[in-house]
Amino acid sequence: MSVVLVALSACGSEPGPPEQFTIPKGASFRAITDTLQAHGVIGNALVFKVLARARRLDRAVKAGTYRLPRNSRPWDVIGALEKGDQLLIKVTIPEGLTVLEMAPLVADQLGVPADSFIVAAQDTAVAHGIATSLPSLEGVLLPETYLVPQGTTARDFARIMAEEFDRAWRPEWNARLDTLGLTRGQLLALASIVEGEARVDEERAVIAGVYLNRVRRGMPLQADPTVQYAIQLRSGERKPRLLNKDYQFPSPYNTYLHPGLPPGPVNSPGLRSIEASLHPADVPYLFFVAGDDGRHVFSRTYNEHLRAIAQVRRGRGPAPD
Repeated sequence: MSVVLVALSACGSEPGPPEQFTIPKGASFRAITDTLQAHGVIGNALVFKVLARARRLDRAVKAGTYRLPRNSRPWDVIGALEKGDQLLIKVTIPEGLTVLEMAPLVADQLGVPADSFIVAAQDTAVAHGIATSLPSLEGVLLPETYLVPQGTTARDFARIMAEEFDRAWRPEWNARLDTLGLTRGQLLALASIVEGEARVDEERAVIAGVYLNRVRRGMPLQADPTVQYAIQLRSGERKPRLLNKDYQFPSPYNTYLHPGLPPGPVNSPGLRSIEASLHPADVPYLFFVAGDDGRHVFSRTYNEHLRAIAQVRRGRGPAPD
């Protein structure tokens, strides 16, 4: 009876703002209680322990990340931890991945079939008009770390990623597209190529400037990420290194065969590559060659480019891409 009275008295405070906290796998019930008290989710640890053990919660807490109000009633906390209905799952998607490369990560972290995510990403209706001008959601699934509720479906997660991209898109970027003479789809296609090529941040805008110079001169972009994407679309697998025959792979995405930007993005670029493509460096370069250290040698003319290739092959600079 005394425990019940203490429990009732502990519920007088109004619930406060939500607190986010993580319960690691294998955490002891004592550690869980300490975490809840440290975040102010519960007030009286003793009362919570007694009530939780009476409900056998100490054997049923699910690990993960939760958001619960401060000063919650003990039985509300017990119910949430018991059911896991407040459980948030962390899903991390790195920059520069294609939908096919994202799918196994989503499947592993979210517990959904990889194929269902691929199907969802091919349906632009999932994004409610965000990507209607693009062949798929490729390029508008923002690479980020997400906290999503348990039970989130593959289709829901694709929509969440696309909506996060839409929120991250700044209104002033639309005016910048007009200045560049590009549509948003074309800008994202360029940014995805930059994402595929750049290894150091300071070169992103320079690489974007090189490719825009080639576009303006009617030159083929000759961007390896577009060929790799074309092959992956057909085979389902990415080739980390291209052979000479691969540059003749028939696809509208192959920028060795078709001038201009590809029909759509060839991966999901991060915000750094998008911003670099919106504000490309004003450079005179038309060529570059990449090396093992991730940096590039940029050249104005083809003869300079050939000399740069010869230089790196002799080992006095980066190895050729």
